Amino acid sequence: MPSLHRAAWVLPIVGPPLRDGWVLVGGGRVLACGGPRDPVPPADRIEDVRYDEPLAILPGLVNAHTHLELSWMRGRVPPASSMPVWVSRLLAERRTAGGDPREPIAGAIHEMRASGTSLAGDVTNTLAAWEAIAGSDLSAAVFLELLGFTAADPSALVEDARERLEDLMPLERIRTAVVPHAPYSVSPDLMRAIARAADAAPISVHLGESAEEMEFLRAGTGVWRTLLEDLGAWSAGWEAPGCGPVEYLDRLGLVTERLVAVHAVQLDDGELARLADAGATVVTCPRSNRWVGAGTPPVERFYASGVRVAVGTDSLASVEDLNLFAELAALRRLAPAVPGARLLRSATLDGAAALGFGGELGSIEAGKRAELIGVRVPPGIADVEEYLVSGVPAGAVRWLEQGRQKAGLMEDGRRW
Repeated sequence: MPSLHRAAWVLPIVGPPLRDGWVLVGGGRVLACGGPRDPVPPADRIEDVRYDEPLAILPGLVNAHTHLELSWMRGRVPPASSMPVWVSRLLAERRTAGGDPREPIAGAIHEMRASGTSLAGDVTNTLAAWEAIAGSDLSAAVFLELLGFTAADPSALVEDARERLEDLMPLERIRTAVVPHAPYSVSPDLMRAIARAADAAPISVHLGESAEEMEFLRAGTGVWRTLLEDLGAWSAGWEAPGCGPVEYLDRLGLVTERLVAVHAVQLDDGELARLADAGATVVTCPRSNRWVGAGTPPVERFYASGVRVAVGTDSLASVEDLNLFAELAALRRLAPAVPGARLLRSATLDGAAALGFGGELGSIEAGKRAELIGVRVPPGIADVEEYLVSGVPAGAVRWLEQGRQKAGLMEDGRRW
């Protein structure tokens, strides 16, 4: 029987908020939504659902970039003044463990769900989070990340990674892809091999994150090179491209509408315009950028450039929590001129589109999965969008509909 959810506010994301709105749900899908003057579609029977507190109904949020397998490192790697220093500390800490413990991963997923996250872009080296994701209600784009400057056969490395993904249990709400880590950690040949094998999948890349990355690409010098040499991962045959990260990826054929450029702290206006022209997405993680010493992302310039902007928390190794509403509050502080509606779209529909789920999640539209959350709001609030980007605690969030579907093979075998 269809359910009619009535609330103080409904935020379709693709249109303005609806005061005293409603959402009609049936079979795990949105059937319609509207305001008090819009007629509810006729049906034999409808369950009328009303709430005992003022709620804003919106689609589940999209955390477009995180590393769930690092959840056990919460509080173990302190903030640093520069990113290479922070990464060195993280690697040292990670070497102390025999693997990535599963219990903290499950706890992190529960935390994400409790604060309203429907979909995540999870970057992994070990696939340690796969079972926990598969056993949860979380939808995910799982990006198996490759690193290396010295691979003798990059194409074979990529094919091996693809086979690892093919061996996983196929689930409709989880999609997978092989991706490169960053321009300072992946050889040009391996980048090209990943691009050739990507088909229609999004390609998530850490891009333009730190000042040290810019020096490395322009001159081949600096702390990143020293770190690679210390790790025995340096190739003497590598030559600096002598350009910025966007031009470098463009030369390698990766700057397309499928590119998910994570962080982008150091990119200038020209580079952002180039990404916008290509239809790429920037994923901003401001709290993590501060923690790791990468700098403050130019959030207002992101939006002014016209590039699609999504939002991520990064991992619990570099952020206090995985509450995407807290990330929105950080964005609001950094970009007071950006309308709340645009920030909310970044944390919902634009993130879903970037991860390849735009047709299923991220907005309240007929036919989409009914992954709906209700956020408790003060009575009589005038600007619900600004309220939602000011910081919402997990205790104010409830799930209304989760649009659960039976696990099964996608027609294209879990590929985009």
